[in-house]
Amino acid sequence: MRKVVIIGAPPIQVLDVTGPLEVFSGAPGYEVQLGNPGGERSLQTNRGFALTNATPLAELTGPIDTLVIAGGPGSEAGVYDASFVSWIATAAARSRRVASICTGAFLLAAAGVLNGKEAVTHWRFCDRLAKDFPRVTVRPESIYLRDGAVYTSAGITAGIDLCLALVEEDHGHEVALRVARFLVMFLVRPGGQSQFSHMLSRQAVTSQPLRELQVWMLENLREDLSVERLADRMGVSARHFARVCLRETKMNPGQFVDRMRVEAAQQMIDSSAMGLKEVADACGFRSADGMRGTFLRVLGVTAGEYAHRFQSTMR
Repeated sequence: MRKVVIIGAPPIQVLDVTGPLEVFSGAPGYEVQLGNPGGERSLQTNRGFALTNATPLAELTGPIDTLVIAGGPGSEAGVYDASFVSWIATAAARSRRVASICTGAFLLAAAGVLNGKEAVTHWRFCDRLAKDFPRVTVRPESIYLRDGAVYTSAGITAGIDLCLALVEEDHGHEVALRVARFLVMFLVRPGGQSQFSHMLSRQAVTSQPLRELQVWMLENLREDLSVERLADRMGVSARHFARVCLRETKMNPGQFVDRMRVEAAQQMIDSSAMGLKEVADACGFRSADGMRGTFLRVLGVTAGEYAHRFQSTMR
């Protein structure tokens, strides 16, 4: 049995613990142990209740397969219990691999585990992690990262994605997919996927007609998405549509369409075995070369380079 220890500085973020707990408990061959940095047999959460049946720090002995450090307010305080930090450093040395969920990365950094390594945490805390721990190279875009035997993940649900990836490492894709299906996960996201979608981040500020148009565009990416066609669907002039688009999305119509097609292509590359020509056709690019140029313009890398980075994730 592979011993998995999940622990964090209380109060911990509930899902940072229960998410990994459900993933590993749903896969074969794991013995999951909940730890507590103190002497109590419960772990206080950020929601006012405690998780019971926790093992006190002094009793967490012996080799560990996977050490998981959960995040939460206790990790975000900026003041760390010296004995717990020392334990993390020692426990990491006797673990096959070490992972942090969300702001648990601060505890790994404080213990020196992230020194000289690439890491990620919740996007709201990336700048602070880089400032507080300059020996850590913070990569704010990814939802999870692997650097050697050390894994870090972004906010909350990204920890579930990371743990599914760890299960896939141990047992293969089919087992990880079975666990994901049981948890009603939409898909097993790759670590190279961005923490947040540019288009989704715009939905909160766009007007209802433009949101409805956006939905139609996503369903009709292969159609003619010229300014005139989009303006006609909204029932306004092309000039007025261009003004609304720029005001609401901070992009002109051409940039808006490019961004939407690129994000759709990213999703297909991330979650399917489609070739780049098939992806280009499905997303409305005139050709694979056209998609290559649009990716370069929007993301700064070509579609082929993006696909290669995805395929190299977690290897």
